[in-house]
Amino acid sequence: MCGIAGIVGSQHETVDFSEVRRMCQTIVHRGPDDEGIYAKGPVGLGMRRLSIIDLGGGRQPIHNEDQSVWVVFNGEIYNFPELRRELEDRGHKFYTRSDTEVIVHLYEDLGADCVRKLRGMFAIALYDERRQSLLLARDRLGKKPLHYAFDRGRLLFGSEIKTILAAAPDLTELNPEALMQFFTFGYIADPNTAFRKIEKLAPGHVLEYSGGTVKISEYWDLPAYGSDDPKNESECIAELEERLAEAVRIRLISDVPLGALLSGGIDSSVVVALMARASTKPVKTFSIGFSKQDFNESEHARAVAAKFGTEHYEFVVEPDIEEVLGKLIPMMEEPFGDSSMVPTYYVSKMARQHVTVALSGDGGDELFAGYDRYPVHLARQNYERIPSWIGKLFRRHLYPKLDPAARGRRFGFNVSLRGRDRYLDSISYLPGRGRERSLFSEDFLEWSNQSTDPQDSYRRYFDEAPAADRLSRLLYVDTKTYLTADVLAKVDRMSMANSLEVRCPILDHVFVEWVTGLSSRWKLHHGTRKYALRQLAKRLGVPGLDRPKQGFAMPLKHWWRSELNHMLEILVEPRTLQRGYFDPNAVRALVNEHQSGRRDRPTDLWLLLIFELWHRNFLEARSSNAFPTRSWRTDQPVQVEV
Repeated sequence: MCGIAGIVGSQHETVDFSEVRRMCQTIVHRGPDDEGIYAKGPVGLGMRRLSIIDLGGGRQPIHNEDQSVWVVFNGEIYNFPELRRELEDRGHKFYTRSDTEVIVHLYEDLGADCVRKLRGMFAIALYDERRQSLLLARDRLGKKPLHYAFDRGRLLFGSEIKTILAAAPDLTELNPEALMQFFTFGYIADPNTAFRKIEKLAPGHVLEYSGGTVKISEYWDLPAYGSDDPKNESECIAELEERLAEAVRIRLISDVPLGALLSGGIDSSVVVALMARASTKPVKTFSIGFSKQDFNESEHARAVAAKFGTEHYEFVVEPDIEEVLGKLIPMMEEPFGDSSMVPTYYVSKMARQHVTVALSGDGGDELFAGYDRYPVHLARQNYERIPSWIGKLFRRHLYPKLDPAARGRRFGFNVSLRGRDRYLDSISYLPGRGRERSLFSEDFLEWSNQSTDPQDSYRRYFDEAPAADRLSRLLYVDTKTYLTADVLAKVDRMSMANSLEVRCPILDHVFVEWVTGLSSRWKLHHGTRKYALRQLAKRLGVPGLDRPKQGFAMPLKHWWRSELNHMLEILVEPRTLQRGYFDPNAVRALVNEHQSGRRDRPTDLWLLLIFELWHRNFLEARSSNAFPTRSWRTDQPVQVEV
């Protein structure tokens, strides 16, 4: 596990070693153990290493036998022992015991198709001296990040946006589609970043760069949903157990201490149960709790730990929000509104005191239909009987006149929409092109309207999903967007901030392909979410399965009236309102609505706070001059110095 960065310049350029090193220095937290740089002619590859496998001999960059192919790599390849044996049988010579080295030899045999053979999580940068070409590749589900940009004839890449800004600090023109995507969904989906000239390589894609020409292609996508329906429940659960147990087992390979993040929910509890069965000594487990009991799952995690005999550690989170956000916002590099990044940061910090690698239960909700919104959306299909013209009439003429605090206002808007758009509205917070248009300034809306509608890619995923039934289409949309750009981005950034590697067995791509193929009835069964996984949990003896789902989130609705209350002032300060994104009166009304107790809108307020703190802690903190108001204008790009 590590962070990577690099440059490919023009043919006659010589990349400076120190420039690549400067890029790597921005991500020391991702790899505190070592640094490696390859700089030759127009190419520079760099990495920061967190040593997991082959501690002494696995230094990167790694090369092939004649040193014509070089690679830097972030991630883990779990099937590398089998791949190594196959490659050695074909005559390849290895000089390390690391998983990284299989990549260069696979590339020699297969070219860019080598990534199809890899089972794991990865962001890869590989340079072929003979062909003078660079290959960038990202794993199938997007567990590891990879960004790239073009600047003055050079291709820049890195695990984090900071690496690119270290080499090209002027690539900071803000991206209107990305900002509106943040306000709508609370995160910025691939391939967007907050900056117009910097992109994320999408999961399951490779980028080939040679002679100034770029070719991006998809090498993997989710297979057809519902293509397999086991004969009976016993057969289905038995195969589920066998496949998930294997995904867990191959993730126990490590030369450093290993444990598990245990929330007490079904997903992480099943992973811990299978870890305990495969381990010869007690598994180390880590959980956090809150003093607000309606958000506290620590007692359930404690019960699971006792059941499976783990060495359990727990911590009650009572954070100094200002202090912790001051640390986290700069790490995120772009606005990110998932408040569970705070508990994720704390549990990662606690785990890192004892282990270097931890398994998690991420992915269960997207694969097995675990979110409340799925049955809610399916139930609301009944409203599609309402003629569409009535819905349009309501949205256009009646909705804008309703008091923003009126009960049922959002519900009415939602059920007035048709299927696909109704679901997108249900997962939206502040959609500036629709329901919450009045919150934003006309100038900002005019500027953002020059870009693509932030919901367009979601609509495309829904329409093109390899699925016939409505539930499977929703799972496909969330797997391609929310899972990658929110859940996995959060886990990667918060764990790497603490130099902790997190592995997700439920998101093993071989396992994912099998689950995707299962009929929907094994996921949502007569109103029971995650049906098959829940049945496996029962079979394994996981306690407390009948309790309601809580989720791994902060008690925002409580904290806004206590620890966070004074931070509401930030939202109405002239410094905030003069940026020009929002209608000042609408923001003041939103804050007053909350303070008066007329209505709780904790997530909306959180998004506004995070956005402003991103401006201050990431953008302004890196600028030598006072940050200009209305900095989103295309004729006033933000100048950031790193």
